[in-house]
Amino acid sequence: MKRKLVCMLAAVMAVSMSSMLCMAEEKTFIVGFDAEYPPYGYMDDNGEYTGFDLELAEAVCGLEGWTLEKKPINWDSKDMELNSGSIDCIWNGFTMNGREDDYTFSVPYVDNSQVIVVAENSGIATLADLAGKTVGVQAASAALELLESEEEGGQKALADTFGSLNQFADYNTAFTELQAGALDALAIDVGVAKYQINSRGEGFVMLEETLNTEQYAVGFRKGDDELAETINKDLQQLTNDGVVQELAEKYEIADMVTLKAE
Repeated sequence: MKRKLVCMLAAVMAVSMSSMLCMAEEKTFIVGFDAEYPPYGYMDDNGEYTGFDLELAEAVCGLEGWTLEKKPINWDSKDMELNSGSIDCIWNGFTMNGREDDYTFSVPYVDNSQVIVVAENSGIATLADLAGKTVGVQAASAALELLESEEEGGQKALADTFGSLNQFADYNTAFTELQAGALDALAIDVGVAKYQINSRGEGFVMLEETLNTEQYAVGFRKGDDELAETINKDLQQLTNDGVVQELAEKYEIADMVTLKAE
């Protein structure tokens, strides 16, 4: 009887240890994103956060057995959120160009351009036509950094010709101002511009001239190489499995995705 009891206790302990190990292996992957940045991250009509980047992150979590936590953040505070550990990464149309020394990045997965959007009847057809105009841009965005940069490839000289450069917390607000005539133009990522124009209907156009081209990648804390390598591995598998292409077509950015199947 005593021996039987010892065996039962040992079995219970083994099950408990196994459960503890499973709990220890569970991971919540916290993605920081701008909730006003369609088609990469936004709130849909059902009140759910979705978008190309968030669905891609969900697919990664499916491969790893992680739980995804979608954490909307103030874009101005993205570095504080990341460095404090409240998020594991910035995954939301995040430009890597010019930031390589500040973050550990995944492989780039989308080619992006900074473009100018204007009203169809604005009379603005070229970048030179922006002289004296009121131009809007999202605060802490790659477009703003570009327009403030005096380095090679920067567009400060162009921005200096504007009548003013107004910053907005999100592009939904900026588009509303453009529609109302309070702005003459918006400097914006091409993917976001396409989404906004398509969803709002007629009335807006993109200038043929672009401000620059750049690439999106997932941004991690500097030195977080192990997590970056895991995400890179999963992105390649999702590309090979056709998941990336399917999502890109769903969000109408298939011509911008750079990941290739192996």
